Amino acid sequence: MIVAPRHSMAILFGWLLLVALVALTGVLTPPGAWYAALDKPPLTPPDWLFPVAWTTLYLMMAVAAWRATLRVPAAERFTVLWPLVAQLAANGLWSILFFGLHWIFVALADLLLLWALILLTISRFARVSSLAAWLLVPYLAWVGFAGYLNAGIGWLNG
Repeated sequence: MIVAPRHSMAILFGWLLLVALVALTGVLTPPGAWYAALDKPPLTPPDWLFPVAWTTLYLMMAVAAWRATLRVPAAERFTVLWPLVAQLAANGLWSILFFGLHWIFVALADLLLLWALILLTISRFARVSSLAAWLLVPYLAWVGFAGYLNAGIGWLNG
């Protein structure tokens, strides 16, 4: 282990806090009546599934980041971790673009960027921890599915 074990829990707490701050964008920009009135594509899950899925994925992201942080040498931390921080920013921005501003196609472009950043994060994490990389695969799949939903909503309501 690269990082001293006594700092391990502090690092996990830091990642949990950062991920929770990103999750707050979803709380601050809830779907509301606008989203309820939109036509949705086939395979749209029930509304209750979204917070369950996102809570699980955010926890997995924090654990993956923690695991990667523990494994990466200090000299390589920026290279390995910046894609994760960038994708967290793109993740938080999506809720604002889609639910807050109702910019469906701009939000879709953000999702495409987010998907690419997750892929880059997975490749960087794989260098230091295969577990950290694999923990992000469900997130990549979910964001791909979110892209389908976002594009479908744009197509049906644009």
